Amino acid sequence: MAAYVYPLLSVFWTMLIFTGLAIAFFFIVWCLVDNFRRRDHHGWAKFGWTVFILFLPVLGALVYILARPADPLYANAAVAYQGYGGTRAA
Repeated sequence: MAAYVYPLLSVFWTMLIFTGLAIAFFFIVWCLVDNFRRRDHHGWAKFGWTVFILFLPVLGALVYILARPADPLYANAAVAYQGYGGTRAA
């Protein structure tokens, strides 16, 4: 009887919506964690990004990802890796 009340296509759409909401929630939480772990901005900048992400979650997270500069730690590592000539120590 449950198959007539809740058909297979409805189960598919429910799972798809739930997965999309879970991914969006993870993305927003990841943006907040990244905001607080960054060392290149402090105080009011972190507060501003946090308020923006909390009050407009999807838009705030997308703008944060697009507007943030590259992390200096990883940028320096990428430059150092490009300068690596591939020679091995004997």
